[in-house]
Amino acid sequence: MGTNNNSKGILLIITAMTFFAMQDALIKFIFEKAALYEIFFGRYFVAAILLFGYIKFRKQKVSLKTHYPFLTILRVFLHFIAFSAFFISLTFMPLATANALFFSSPFFVSIFAKLFLKETIGIRRWSAIVFGFIGVFIVLNPNFSDFEYRSLLPVFCAFCYAASMTITKYTSDKDDVNTQLYYFYLIAILLCVILYFFMGSGQLNNSNFDPTIQFIFREWFSNIEYTWKFILFFGFAASIAFVCIFSAYIVASPSVVSLFEYSLIIMSMIPGYFLFNEVPTTRTFIGVACIIAAGIYIYMRERVRDQFIATETPVRR
Repeated sequence: MGTNNNSKGILLIITAMTFFAMQDALIKFIFEKAALYEIFFGRYFVAAILLFGYIKFRKQKVSLKTHYPFLTILRVFLHFIAFSAFFISLTFMPLATANALFFSSPFFVSIFAKLFLKETIGIRRWSAIVFGFIGVFIVLNPNFSDFEYRSLLPVFCAFCYAASMTITKYTSDKDDVNTQLYYFYLIAILLCVILYFFMGSGQLNNSNFDPTIQFIFREWFSNIEYTWKFILFFGFAASIAFVCIFSAYIVASPSVVSLFEYSLIIMSMIPGYFLFNEVPTTRTFIGVACIIAAGIYIYMRERVRDQFIATETPVRR
C-alpha cells in the first residue's frame, strides 16, 4: 500500500473513532432516561437499514447461506454480551478508562488465536501480552479488601469481543463480510425482540434506585420523545464508523491503520472532560501507556513476522 492510501486509511480510522467516542459519550449522557436494550434495538435497526441500503447502492450481493450456523449465532451472541457489558460500564466509569480497558482485546485475540487458530506466538509477543495486562491492573487499581468487581466489565467486554472476532476470522474463509453482516443484524435484532418480551415493559425492574440497574431494566420507550434523536444518531454513527473502518482496512495496510484505533482513548477524554468533568489520574495515564505500548508492540511483531492475528481485526465494530 502506498503512503497516500495509508494516510487515507488513518483519516478514516480517526473518523470512525470520533463517531464511537461521540456515541459512548451520548449513551453516558442519556442513560438515566433510556433503557440499555432499547438503545441496542434502535441502534441495530437504524444501522441495518443504512448499511444494507449502502450495500444495495454499491450493487453488492448478499448470500443468505452461512456455512457455520452455530458459530454465527455464537459470534453474534458474544458480541451482544460484550457491548452490553461495555455500555453498562459507562454508567459508572469514566469514558477514557472504559475504552482503555477495552483495548485489552488485542491481547485476548492473540491468546485465542494461539489456542483455537493454532497461530504461532513467540516469547516477545507473550511478554507484550503480560505487559499489557499489567497496564490493565494499573488502570483498575484494585483494592482487594473492597474491590468493585463491576469495574471489570470493560475487560469482560474485551474478552467476549475477542472471542467473537476470533470466530469471525475462522468463518471468513467461507462466509464473506456481507453474509456475516446480514446475520449479525438479523440475530442481534431478534435478540432485542426476545428481550423486549421478557423485560421491555419494565417487569423486571424492582424499583432499585441504582442508576445502573435502572438502565438495564427500565421500561423501553418510556422517554422516547427525548431519546429517539439520540438513538437515531447511534444508528448513523455505527453505520458511518463501520463503513470507515471497513474502507480503511481495504485501502491501507492493516498494520498501520490499526495503531490509530488507540486515538479512541484520546477522543473519549475530550467529551469526558467537557461533559462529565472526568480527569484521568496519573496512575490511569501510566496504565493506558502500558496498554498502548503492548498493543503497538504486538502489531509491530506481527508485521515483522508477516503473521497477522490481532492486526487484521478492527478493535471496535
